[in-house]
Amino acid sequence: MKYRTIGTDPATRREVSVLALGAMLFGSRTDEETSFAVLDRYVEAGGNFIDTSDNYAFWIDGGQGGQSEELLGRWRRSRGIGDEIVIATKLGARPLAPGTSYVDNAEGLSAKVIRESAERSRERLGVEKLDLLYAHIEDHTVPLAETVEGFASLVAEGTVGLLGVSNHAIWRVERARAIAAAAGLPGYEVLQYQHSHLRARTDVPGDLFPDGSLGHAGADLLGYLRAEPGLTLVAYSPLLKGAYVRPDVLPQDYDHPGTPPRLEALREIARETGATVNQVVLAWQLGGELPVIPLVGASSVGQLEENLAAVDLELSAEQRTRLDAAH
Repeated sequence: MKYRTIGTDPATRREVSVLALGAMLFGSRTDEETSFAVLDRYVEAGGNFIDTSDNYAFWIDGGQGGQSEELLGRWRRSRGIGDEIVIATKLGARPLAPGTSYVDNAEGLSAKVIRESAERSRERLGVEKLDLLYAHIEDHTVPLAETVEGFASLVAEGTVGLLGVSNHAIWRVERARAIAAAAGLPGYEVLQYQHSHLRARTDVPGDLFPDGSLGHAGADLLGYLRAEPGLTLVAYSPLLKGAYVRPDVLPQDYDHPGTPPRLEALREIARETGATVNQVVLAWQLGGELPVIPLVGASSVGQLEENLAAVDLELSAEQRTRLDAAH
């Protein structure tokens, strides 16, 4: 395994594995025995960066989520896991009532919600401190200053380490970080967005957001990372839920003329390296100029093994140029 640093403050920054493991469906669609096996193998391979959310996976049973955090808590206790494993979670998108959704009934990002939801996550995970806590989705009903101060208060109390943000317009990320900086408060340092080798259209509805834009790492976000070298991008759905090997599940926002040339470039490099297309995608992210940590999901140890092998796949400069240039 290889590692990189997230965060800039010596008091809160962490060394994490370059490949993060998503636990979204653990404890719901993925049963406990399989989930534990995947987690055990990930840690055995040197992985130490696990991602979840307080609303995972509410859509499976029509509830409010919490199954993933609860499973991770059981796994931690059964394995004697301490703070050597960095667990990131998110708040803001938990449905307020069973049978509803974050789209129209999310908990939001008020100071009260931030405090209460973070406490519930700590209880489910069985930790005294949340290593990394994200603002999951935007909340336009709450002033940004209240959200910034709400997160910062938990850092000051020592119950949260690093702060992150996901699925926000980049101008709102920058505004929140500016508010924090002006007040001498900790701000967002880890950004979690969907990012892969294929490029999504932003003018059609996406899988998660009606406007098709907020979840994707577009040119504005990548430019922001170049301008702010202290930030890290955690890339969710890097393998597009299996679409690289099953074109029939390709999300509609990737169905455009730029997709076939990029797929062909991936296949060429896969043939040259003897790797799988999925491994080439991950290696392309891992070895790029920007700090990108792919966040992979796995519903079996076999899937995880394929992903882990990508860490040691080295692409040549010429191969990387071809992957970048395909359009």
